[in-house]
Amino acid sequence: MSDLDRWIQQLKRCEPLAEKDVKVLCEKALEVLVEESNVQRVDAPVTICGDIHGQFFDLMELFKVGGDCPQTNYLFMGDFVDRGFYSVETFLLLLALKVRYPDRITLIRGNHESRQITQVYGFYDECLRKYGSVNVWRCCTDIFDYLSLSALIDNRIFCVHGGLSPAVSTLDQIRTIDRKQEVPHDGAMCDLLWSDPEDIEGWGLSPRGAGYLFGGDICSNFNHTNKIELICRAHQLVTEGYKWMFNEQLVTVWSAPNYCYRCGNVAAILELDEHLNKSFKVFEAAPQDVRGVPAKKAAPDYFL
Repeated sequence: MSDLDRWIQQLKRCEPLAEKDVKVLCEKALEVLVEESNVQRVDAPVTICGDIHGQFFDLMELFKVGGDCPQTNYLFMGDFVDRGFYSVETFLLLLALKVRYPDRITLIRGNHESRQITQVYGFYDECLRKYGSVNVWRCCTDIFDYLSLSALIDNRIFCVHGGLSPAVSTLDQIRTIDRKQEVPHDGAMCDLLWSDPEDIEGWGLSPRGAGYLFGGDICSNFNHTNKIELICRAHQLVTEGYKWMFNEQLVTVWSAPNYCYRCGNVAAILELDEHLNKSFKVFEAAPQDVRGVPAKKAAPDYFL
């Protein structure tokens, strides 16, 4: 059994890897990700997933519902870390699957795949708690810089974490962005990861303080210009797991059930067959008895 297969088995049991193994895994991942485009081409059939946010046992539930990788092809639209209890295991498992089956799983960047954001919302603290140093956090956040900004399925479905940007009207403009950096505070790269669709005309100011709100007219124009039929994105909690907007020209997919362990929402994944026929699978949070006991937010005993 290769190291990689052993690590995948270990991570599937929700056991973090040794720091030295994380380093090797990240080096291998870098070699794979550096070859990918800002608009990564993906072939159907594929199953599209939204935010996971470190909810490891719910990710296991997702694989139960959608099938294991590599039997099922997956596209994850970012926000792997922060807020949940198991960001380390979640991100490293997806990364290990990416290295092991590079053509079967696509990972694109979310607004939480950022050094600044993870220092506020939990991933940084979790790495410190589990490893006693920031080395693993540093390895992972360096990998974030290499994740694709978007994906294009069969030239017809555009997948992005957040949404559109007033600085971008064509996919070619996205292809020319230098993505290998921390997420900027403004500009095209920031907007792709932070923007949200809204029932307005044109562009609006985002209450998030980054990115923009964009209306159905903006979505229509973008789809028409780029000859695509659908924008698929994540980034916003939707209680039903998915939500259509703008005459089915855009869909939000959310894959973290009972978000933050208290929102009570269901989650969804979007399955596309080889003809791009769509079906949603909705699922609930993993039952309590399979969750194990999350490490408490408080410092472990040996720090007291």
